[in-house]
Amino acid sequence: MESLHKIALGGGCHWCTEAVFQSLKGVDKVEQGFVASEKESSSFSEAVIVHFDSSKISLRDIIAIHLHTHKSTSEHSMRSKYRSAIYVFSEKDELLTVKILSDLQEDFERNLITQVLTFKAFKLSDEMFHNYYYSNKQKPFCETYINPKLKLLLNCFSELVDSKKLV
Repeated sequence: MESLHKIALGGGCHWCTEAVFQSLKGVDKVEQGFVASEKESSSFSEAVIVHFDSSKISLRDIIAIHLHTHKSTSEHSMRSKYRSAIYVFSEKDELLTVKILSDLQEDFERNLITQVLTFKAFKLSDEMFHNYYYSNKQKPFCETYINPKLKLLLNCFSELVDSKKLV
């Protein structure tokens, strides 16, 4: 069985999301950009596409990390730019993702607002922003917004962190 999969994730700044998923074992590639779905979610929103080896990291782990590293339980004024979503590429992934979200709800006091949406389109961000964190660790934005997410990752999901990446 093929173990390489992909899922698109939106929720916060794609620089932050990219750094989180680049730091994990089993993640082969993270594409940073903007994703659109359909109907009321057809506008582009910041997101990443995570390519991962499911024999090394599960979809459940990917989703759990996603939910814990962005505001997955709160609506705010920037939700159109930062849609809390998991974009799926197949009906099978949609069914599995809905089940995983339901199971993970117990980890949160408030209701998850994260939507499961069909992936329709992707626009890559400007190349100068790719690998943003690992190229700019000392920038104030990274220290203020990304470092706390990586600290949470180390504290809550340390077994999934690639220690060679996070030094």
